[in-house]
Amino acid sequence: MSERIYVFKRFERLWHWSQAALIITLMLSGFEVHGSYTLFGFAKAVSLHTVAAWSLVTLWVFAIFWHITTGEWKQYICQPSKDKIMAMVMYYSKGIFTGAPHPFHQTVQRKHNPLQRLAYLGFMLVISPIIWFSGWFYLFHDQWTAWGLDAWLSLEGVAFFHTLGAFMILIFFIAHIYLSTAGHTPTSHIKAMITGWEEVK
Repeated sequence: MSERIYVFKRFERLWHWSQAALIITLMLSGFEVHGSYTLFGFAKAVSLHTVAAWSLVTLWVFAIFWHITTGEWKQYICQPSKDKIMAMVMYYSKGIFTGAPHPFHQTVQRKHNPLQRLAYLGFMLVISPIIWFSGWFYLFHDQWTAWGLDAWLSLEGVAFFHTLGAFMILIFFIAHIYLSTAGHTPTSHIKAMITGWEEVK
């Protein structure tokens, strides 16, 4: 027997889809700036990349404030056991294809399964600092001398770490898309992020 629960509040859904649109824009423009293809033209891609980056920073400021004031930050900091993480890995790699029962039961207090929590924590604590610090240093490279950093940084090194962060985000993005189809139907998680309502068993 299943029930519908209201999991994702309006701001969470707005934040999620706005963030997704900005990250896609950043990837498209960023890989063009990197020289992977031509889509917007180099100058327009640089401008678009910069505007999208500052927009995402602004969105994150609001999201951090929202998470702190609502207590939703707790959704990301639990310490899932190794067994629970491995149960999710086995489910996504094998169980989902054999009709095995889902090892995690979603609630309003626990929106994300242990593997999701670990992935989101990694995104916030590892990938995000790499991409933001390298992007910030790259954007303000003409200030390095004034800041006393020109002896410590090189454009090639900063660009390398920014590109590394971009590929890490791309891998996260692809995995996120795949796992969004892993509900009781291929579109149930996507619908939940549109309506806020999740059907759980």
